[in-house]
Amino acid sequence: MLNRRTFLKVTATAVGAGAVVSVSGESAKAQGVTLRMSSPITPTDQRSIALEEVFAPAIKGFATYQPHYNGTLFKQGTELEAIARGNLEMSIASAQELAQLIPGWSIFTAGYLLRDADHQKKVFQSNIMDDLKKQTEDKLGVKLLTVMYLGRRQINLRGDKEIKTPADMAGVKLRMPNSEAWLFLGTALGANPVPVAFPEVYTALQTGAIDGQDNPLPTNRDSKFFEVTKQIVLTSHLVDQNYIAFSKKVWDKFTKEQQATLQKAADDAAEVARQRQLKLEDELVAFFKEKGLKVYTPDVEAFRKKVQADYLASKFAKDWPAGMIEKINAVR
Repeated sequence: MLNRRTFLKVTATAVGAGAVVSVSGESAKAQGVTLRMSSPITPTDQRSIALEEVFAPAIKGFATYQPHYNGTLFKQGTELEAIARGNLEMSIASAQELAQLIPGWSIFTAGYLLRDADHQKKVFQSNIMDDLKKQTEDKLGVKLLTVMYLGRRQINLRGDKEIKTPADMAGVKLRMPNSEAWLFLGTALGANPVPVAFPEVYTALQTGAIDGQDNPLPTNRDSKFFEVTKQIVLTSHLVDQNYIAFSKKVWDKFTKEQQATLQKAADDAAEVARQRQLKLEDELVAFFKEKGLKVYTPDVEAFRKKVQADYLASKFAKDWPAGMIEKINAVR
């Protein structure tokens, strides 16, 4: 994987030179284009289902949506690079991945920042995001169409030890995606973060290579992590979000009408997935208890206090746009 400096250098050259994208050299408005979407998520994920049920039919006629799941087309963490090089049309990107390339995005990797799914959506749609979105287009050649609610991340463990405060997480090998922002979050939670690619998490839990993982409850169910764990600690430490990342080069080849259709299709799919995810979160506590897992709420204030303090004292906070936290907090 390219480091940040090399990535931006390569991307700037590609963007400036009008890099060739995979549309067979033809204008998308004249001929249909296949939009390949690469992601490590599963086909049963609510984001996957909504994109296939809502996004794909809406763009039929001028574009074809072609999803690739479980990191089978591009490995997790390499999708933005693939888009920048013109080798991929779409992905589902995280703030953590974006923060590796544009440090200002690290504000959205901080625990206990966004309040809930509604707050998350309103912040993304507000002009607060204009500068970060523009930087992403200018530096990476990536257009962020919409925000997708992944859910409130909870801690899911193999062991029996009850977790009440961050101090109880000491020594716990907690899986995190392999990026500096994710690993910092694991440390802020009091754990020993271990980088593991998403498709490998189940086996790592099964073998004891890791002691736990953190994900929203629907992801836990879809990936069957509950089969190899014993408890879920409802820390709700991150109102997790992904963004539909679209090749700016491909986007610019569509007509204004087609772009409007793509945008509405993305927003509609995100809303359907958001509502389904919220409903699932409400239902899954009972599901996991029926499967024999212990599900409980720790001292959330103790977690919030430590996590927020760690972020404010970190190098990440130095990269946060001035006044942005206050603006985010003011969104109602």
